Amino acid sequence: MAQQPPPGGFGAPLPPQQQGPGYGYPQWPPSLQPQAHTPPPGPGDRRKPTTRMRIVIAAAVATVLIVGGGVWYANGDGERRNDVRGSAGTDGKSGREAADGPGGERVPTDTRSEVAFALPVPVVTTDVKVAGSWLTDTVYVKPGVASISGYDIADGTRLWTIALPGQLCAASHHTSKDNRTAIAFEATKPRTTKDTVPCTEVGAIDLTKGKLLWSRSVSGGTAADDQKVRFDEVTLSGNTVAASGDKGGAAWGLTDGRELWKPQLNAEKCADVGYGGGETLAAVRRCGPYESLYWEVQNINTATREPISTFRMPTGFAYPSIVSTRPLVVTAKLFSASGDVSDSRDFFSIDEKTGKLKTIIPAPRDRYVVDCTFDEVEGCRGVVVGNDRIYFPTEEHQVGTEEFVRTNEIVSFDLTTGKPTSDKADAGVRHAMYPLRMDGGNLIAYREPVFGEGSKQIVSIGGDSFTPVTLLASHVRGSTHDTECAFSYGAEILYTHGRMFMSDGMIGKPRKTSTGERTCLALAYTTV
Repeated sequence: MAQQPPPGGFGAPLPPQQQGPGYGYPQWPPSLQPQAHTPPPGPGDRRKPTTRMRIVIAAAVATVLIVGGGVWYANGDGERRNDVRGSAGTDGKSGREAADGPGGERVPTDTRSEVAFALPVPVVTTDVKVAGSWLTDTVYVKPGVASISGYDIADGTRLWTIALPGQLCAASHHTSKDNRTAIAFEATKPRTTKDTVPCTEVGAIDLTKGKLLWSRSVSGGTAADDQKVRFDEVTLSGNTVAASGDKGGAAWGLTDGRELWKPQLNAEKCADVGYGGGETLAAVRRCGPYESLYWEVQNINTATREPISTFRMPTGFAYPSIVSTRPLVVTAKLFSASGDVSDSRDFFSIDEKTGKLKTIIPAPRDRYVVDCTFDEVEGCRGVVVGNDRIYFPTEEHQVGTEEFVRTNEIVSFDLTTGKPTSDKADAGVRHAMYPLRMDGGNLIAYREPVFGEGSKQIVSIGGDSFTPVTLLASHVRGSTHDTECAFSYGAEILYTHGRMFMSDGMIGKPRKTSTGERTCLALAYTTV
């Protein structure tokens, strides 16, 4: 394989492909049978970090509410410009309609883009987390050093800044219909680079006005009464902000910051260690003593924390991640009795009303690019749910006999039967493609060159025909190489209405890139 990855994107070198069966329906091994409901061997009571892809993908759209794996428009404006021609990916050649309906993105007359603006990396002396980014109709919002700033989406002019008392440590992937979201942050700044400040504060921000609406913390529960509870993640569902950590979870009202619940242990010693947001709220619970741990996933009432349904993970499955809350799709790693981890990450399709298992879809690592971390309940990237299906990118594979000519595909599985569908979108020779989010029944994906020159692209894959249509192509109109950026720690990608935003999730000391590109906090492209 090539020794150097291309600049930006998903093109990090991958391990050699293992020999295995083709893309047929993967059979369930006996250990995956859904009737197993005894406690797993207890692989530990803390989430463990895993290696991430170079590119981290996030879904966000102006004036939308992101729900599980899908996107529902609050107020579409598909006819607001004169340079559009019909909805992307709706040629109707397949003779079927996408289950989630038509998309709202339109294909510009000219899909070639130019760099709209770049945000410089703040000067820091140590690694600083700046994960998260959001969009409204007019504002692009990005965290910085102990701050969050809003920028004009057209030219990057700073519109407002929210100063935080400490560094941001978690940000919700979801936004409300009125452009509000949730964050978690440290109560103070560290006095020295060796100091560690716990993440104890949770707040809500107005993305339009640039205002911290409220901030709260909790004590007691499973923590000592005089100590604040530490949080690792925060999410949003409806009017509920839910934050979670190793000792349990808490929730507040989005509009007023009113406390809804705080960490509590029940008789089975269960604690909420993570939440999935969106249209509904789901909790991942770790239960029992260390020697006989087991895990549950609950669909919960967002106002009271009362469970609507409960699914207990089968034997050996631990550290679940929530891919979608409606429909409810969960993934987990399978541990053997000796503590070894399976090469396959398995996806559980669950009836959120009853907690009954519909099907299990294995995703072997030698076939699919699945990036779900142990340390984040909402940490899955590159896997999207919509149209009653789950969409996976396949591993890059060689085309023909040339070593550096590679490609991949996006395929899907039925969430009711677990079987593969006829969906298959080819990235094309010397390109790879990865799902970002749903746009109605269409799939928005990021397409990049593999080990070669070419443009970064956003495509819409029709839910009816599953044919990719280009929405934006970078690095095409004029010479923009000098204005493009490499991202030190991977990049989040947001796309809406002819604009693509890429941003870093972590910043550190200044460095030179192997490609000669500068590093940026964020980079914006536009076809407008």
